[in-house]
Formats: sequence, C-alpha cells, structure tokens
Amino acid sequence: MDQQAVFEPLKFERIPKHEQEKRSRAFHDRMLTRRTVREFSSAPVPFELIEKAIRVAASAPSGANQQPWTFVAVSDPDIKRRMRIAAEAEERENYQRRMSDDWLAALAHLGTDWQKPHIEDAPYVIVVFRQAYGVAVDERTGEERRVKHYYSEESVGIAVGFLLAALHVAGLATLTHTPSPMKFLREILDRPDNERAYVLVPVGYPADDAEVPVISKKALDEVLIHL
Repeated sequence: MDQQAVFEPLKFERIPKHEQEKRSRAFHDRMLTRRTVREFSSAPVPFELIEKAIRVAASAPSGANQQPWTFVAVSDPDIKRRMRIAAEAEERENYQRRMSDDWLAALAHLGTDWQKPHIEDAPYVIVVFRQAYGVAVDERTGEERRVKHYYSEESVGIAVGFLLAALHVAGLATLTHTPSPMKFLREILDRPDNERAYVLVPVGYPADDAEVPVISKKALDEVLIHL
C-alpha cells in the first residue's frame, strides 16, 4: 500500500526587508572570502564544529527526501595515513599516465600535483558517500531488498554545498578532493556496497604560511540571466 502524505503548517519567518538585505549581504561577504586550501595547520578543531556542519549538510533537500548520503568524519591518524597513501597512488597514475595534455594544462595554473599531504595534515577529513540505492529489510522475513534512489547525484551535490558553506561560516578551511578512482575509500572506511565515495574534504585551519593561487571568478553578468 502506498504511504499517504502527511502535512503540517509551514513554520516560516517573514523578516523585514532591511533585515533580509543585512543577512544577505553578510552571507555574501563571508562566502566571497572562501578559498580552497591545500596547506593545513595541525591545530585541533572542536568536533562540535564538524558535527554541526554535517547536521546542516544533512538538512539539504533531496530527491523524494531519501537523503542518500553518509558523512564519515576521520580524525584517526592511521586511517588518514592509509587514505593518503592510496590517494597518492591513484593521483600519481593520473598525473603521469591517465590525464590528457589538455587536462594537465587546465590544472597548471593551480599548481597541483599527485602529492596530497593535506589528507594527513588536516585534523579532520570528511568523506562524503553517495548511497547509490537504499537497503530495506522485510520485517516478516528479514530479507534485504534494494530501494531505488532518485536524483542521488544531484542531492549529494547540494548537501556538499551546504557542508562547505557551514564549515566556512564556522571559520574553518576546506579542500574538495576527488581522487579518481575512489573505490579505495569505501574499502578503507569499511562502507557497504551501496555507497560510493563522492568527495573527500580535509577540514581545519590554514597553515600560518599557507598560500593560494591567484585566480578570479566570472563576473555576475557572465553567469546571471534575468528574464
């Protein structure tokens, strides 16, 4: 039998226009200071900040509200070491053999290479997994069955955006790292077969001598169309 929809009154705060503008401006100004960081301090980060950011990420909208994500927060040095070794093995192969000349040229201005010390240096690494499908257990037989997930890629992408924003607002630096292939993350972190590593996010404070590449973003009139 189909599950019946249940509704409740929306709790929505209608705030004055001046307050809308104030909040929008503050968030805009804060987010424009966000940079991708590859050099991290080993200074400890309160786990509460990680937990709250993941709570924000897990509140993101998702297809059919299936919430097809798992967030694994890693602080164990031994696990981070294993992750780094495996990631660097894949990335070395990418930079030396798999990537096309065009791809390498596109990355050149960022100064990246196969070495990934940030995986060990950052106090936390959040690995976001996409649940390719759900698993339900029959209450009568105990048998498992697959549950189709809708728009899981898009849903997890939105959640990662929430996560990065929440961590930045909390005063933390991040890096989005997608070593390819990423199957090793599921194996190292002992995740089930229905989960696929989506992105690896080192989190912490920047190193005192951290540097970032000089880049620019597209002008608003290049990305915004108002009809």
